[in-house]
Amino acid sequence: MMSSEPRAIVAAHGDLADGLVSAVSRVAGAAAAARLQPFSNASLGGAELVDAMRDAVNSTAAQVVFTDLPAGSCTIAARRIARETPGLAVVCGVNLPLLLSFVMAPVGEPVAWHPAVDKARSAICIAEEGARAN
Repeated sequence: MMSSEPRAIVAAHGDLADGLVSAVSRVAGAAAAARLQPFSNASLGGAELVDAMRDAVNSTAAQVVFTDLPAGSCTIAARRIARETPGLAVVCGVNLPLLLSFVMAPVGEPVAWHPAVDKARSAICIAEEGARAN
């Protein structure tokens, strides 16, 4: 049974996090998407970003922050918060297969992001049918 309480923050540039969470809702349903809290770095400076993300993590009791870029501002902020928050993981390179795998994992699974990361990696492929080689 899925919890309606968010368990993860999806932090990204612009509207990407909102779009990813919206896509999860369309594919897996609103109850599954409710386990995710979108977070944008739009209009936030460094200190503001850390404070806003800290508030989001604390208000949702998130166990993981999924970010878009390994060295982006969202990841830098999330890593700072993880240093002060025991048990908070930061996973970089968020994509739809990762989030779908995460939200479909049984509630209470302590490290649900590990199989989700494996699923995200295996979902990346190159479809070259009909492509021309240069």
